[in-house]
Amino acid sequence: MFNAEQYTYPSMRYSTYAGRGMVSTSQPLAAQAGLDMLKRGGNAIDAAVAAAACLTVVEPNNNGIGSDTFALVWSGGRLHGLNASGPAPAAISMEKLAERGFKEMPAQGVIPVTVPGAPGAWAELSRRFGRLALTEVMAPAAAYAEEGFNVATLAAEAWRFHVDIYAASKVPEVRTWFAAFADDNGKAPRAGERFRLPHHAETLRRIAESGAAEFYEGMYAEKIDRFMREHGGYLRKSDLEAFRPEWVEPISVNYRGYDVWEIPPNGQGLVALMALNILKGFEFESPYSADTLHKQFEAMKLAYADGKAYITDSRMMKVKVEDLLSDAYADERRRLIGRTALKPFVGKPSKGGTVYVCTADDEGNMVSLIQSNYMGFGSGVVIPGTGISLQNRGHNFSLDPKHDNCLMPGKRTFHTIIPSFLTKGGEAIGPFGMVGGFMQPQGHVQTVMNTVDFAMNPQQALDAPRWQWMEELSFQMEGSLPEEVSGDLTGRGHQLTTGCRPSGLFGRGNIIWRLPNGGGFAGASDFRSDGTVACR
Repeated sequence: MFNAEQYTYPSMRYSTYAGRGMVSTSQPLAAQAGLDMLKRGGNAIDAAVAAAACLTVVEPNNNGIGSDTFALVWSGGRLHGLNASGPAPAAISMEKLAERGFKEMPAQGVIPVTVPGAPGAWAELSRRFGRLALTEVMAPAAAYAEEGFNVATLAAEAWRFHVDIYAASKVPEVRTWFAAFADDNGKAPRAGERFRLPHHAETLRRIAESGAAEFYEGMYAEKIDRFMREHGGYLRKSDLEAFRPEWVEPISVNYRGYDVWEIPPNGQGLVALMALNILKGFEFESPYSADTLHKQFEAMKLAYADGKAYITDSRMMKVKVEDLLSDAYADERRRLIGRTALKPFVGKPSKGGTVYVCTADDEGNMVSLIQSNYMGFGSGVVIPGTGISLQNRGHNFSLDPKHDNCLMPGKRTFHTIIPSFLTKGGEAIGPFGMVGGFMQPQGHVQTVMNTVDFAMNPQQALDAPRWQWMEELSFQMEGSLPEEVSGDLTGRGHQLTTGCRPSGLFGRGNIIWRLPNGGGFAGASDFRSDGTVACR
């Protein structure tokens, strides 16, 4: 566990400390909604669901009612994993798309929509672990949608960007987005402007009252089915009726005495664990030396090469997770790292747009939850009169029948959103996570190393400048490196773009760590977001 006296890294802000409970997420109104549940006698699970539902309202540029959700829940002295990502429709196939002229999965419209998992996740988390009624937990979200909320700065920027995207789109069904998320002139709300989502409010209340049954079996399932048939989509009411969130066993690696936990595939958390498994064989003295960065770069490229090749629906993976996370395979991949940069390539182990929220209460419960439409507002499709913006997770499917993640009916695709959790000696340290598509496992690795290797506190670990692997030998660097460091890395063959300003490109994270000896919590919210830490 960290010691506050050991920190030397210059942070822009300080961590937040509290003793009775904490909610950290990317939007203050959502954080307060979660905190309200703790004040009403609810637990960390109630707080997480309240914040997650609220984020569909106050940050709709990153998630919605038609999102997918993953969660890690620490309760009863152990970690539980929930996969609420939906499969591809039963009626879709590569052959049908080929007949319609598709050579790759589109990003917009009805084609890439898979079964949304978020409403099912809220209901299932509440049923299994929550203390308050789901109607009470989701009431703040519905109230903000009905009465209006003041749009945050970064949300307004993203909102305006998507107006331009959908206005230029040649996919006719994305026009439904404007009726729900633009004003009468087709414009996005400005920062600070009050915005209402009345249909969204009614839908949230019906989901809460029915325990999500209305979404998967009732009126909303029928509306989704009808819209899909009218516009050439494949999702049907029968797909929604068949969906159940799945409780899964989290996967982990031990990194210098700490266990780092992720959701198993179809999520890409496996990439972070593979990279950490490689990196634990090295020693690091400084976070921004050329040697540290070089080894981080190489480990991430190797891990991502395997992840992009192998990760898909766990029922259909051709390589076992335990083989990819074995020490023997990590040793094999680590030996490939020399002084110069390598192009990423797939190994062969021996056989054998997103929001994040973390919560903690004074009873020992902690939650790491992530939720996303993907690529901002997702497919651009909003079911008329409901506020349901649908994700476009099917865009990650390959239409190459030889690819492990090829499209199949009823199959879950490779998924970018990943919650994470840290434990030590079987005891919870706490939840952490990051939004940002393919930045997420890279951000997890950097956050863990900042915490464990370089003794940064939560806020320092998030505020520290980041890097992101883009492709081949190319890396984006947040901020500027000393000339001797950038020159060294360039000499090793890395292609660097330096001086990039902090933005969504580098992800936005949140952390809650438990203080030692029952002393409370230390939390942080990324300065790159509109977020905050709410506590009591």
